[in-house]
Amino acid sequence: MATARLVVGLMSGTSLDGIDAVLLSVRGSGPRTKFQCVASIEDPFPRGLKRLLVKNSVPETSRVDDIARLNFLLGELYAEAVRKLVRKANIALSDLALIGSHGQTIHHLPTPRSMFGRKIRATLQIGDPSVIATLTGVTTVGDFRVADVAAGGQGAPLVPYFDWLVFRSRSSNRLLVNIGGIANITVLPKNAAPDDVTAFDTGPGNMVVDSLMHEFYGKPFDQSGKTAASGVVSLDLFDRMVRHPYLRARPPKSTGREEFGDVFVHNLLRSGRRYDREDIVATASQFTAFAVYDGYRRFVAKRMLVDEVIVSGGGARNRFFIDELRRYFSGARVRLVDEFGISSDAKEAVCFAILAHETIAGHPGNLPGVTGAQKRVVLGKICRP
Repeated sequence: MATARLVVGLMSGTSLDGIDAVLLSVRGSGPRTKFQCVASIEDPFPRGLKRLLVKNSVPETSRVDDIARLNFLLGELYAEAVRKLVRKANIALSDLALIGSHGQTIHHLPTPRSMFGRKIRATLQIGDPSVIATLTGVTTVGDFRVADVAAGGQGAPLVPYFDWLVFRSRSSNRLLVNIGGIANITVLPKNAAPDDVTAFDTGPGNMVVDSLMHEFYGKPFDQSGKTAASGVVSLDLFDRMVRHPYLRARPPKSTGREEFGDVFVHNLLRSGRRYDREDIVATASQFTAFAVYDGYRRFVAKRMLVDEVIVSGGGARNRFFIDELRRYFSGARVRLVDEFGISSDAKEAVCFAILAHETIAGHPGNLPGVTGAQKRVVLGKICRP
């Protein structure tokens, strides 16, 4: 059997709350990939960084000098998270074979727009992998989304290839639901080959609820969904939310703060001025769960009836989300990814460790049926220390 390699995965998502770092022991590659989680940490961002990232994620308030500095600052924060992780695991940086870093998305433009006679899609993740490699002395793979976009894809979601590697089943039709800042699903029919996998972003995950909790209570998120559970869903507000055109758009599709960020929250607050705060949080939380089910109902159910729903991401800790998913998917078993030995919070970090390992092996990491790319491509930039 191939020698195990120690690989770190780093993820900071659309929730903008910090860095998930995970240490894996990895053997093999491709369909023969086997891994074990050795250690993981959650490293919160410094106070005020989320606000600065949000400011620089929209054209109206972004500054090129801020973005340039944030690109290096995040690289340093990622490198520090790696150092904290290896200290926890009681190993040296020199024991690491590889780091895979998703970076921090500050703008994602998957819909092509004409520019000097060309149709241009774009995506921008900052936290340069060259900074991480230089500061840690470990080869780092980053900027995973760019190659897929260059090949005509949306650049997202990329987790489905990992989902296929790890969660494909001979006996069950599975739906992998990840609730980060944005929620997405991966569709895995039983006995799925890579070309059988479909996936797409369904809409907001924690993003809208987190913004409301900060606005109303000065809190970063709704702990265990308790605020949502104390409120009553407003049918009027809910009806307005479910009319969002993104829900009707056909896959392949991906979304982010551009659709469900500050402007969306501002409009929700304006429409909900006569409602109690907890009712607005409950309604936004209901929308997250509904959008997941609605994506399944519209684009999946006619060809695959789901047997198991496997939930990951920070939203897996929100009991309101899970209870509503169990209600919507009443004919399926709803499980947490923790039952498979992967922390709900760390799944995406695990994914990018594995994708980095696949890149070094020369294996493509995208699925054209998911992203809309013209072909499979090897993802990411390999940065040597």
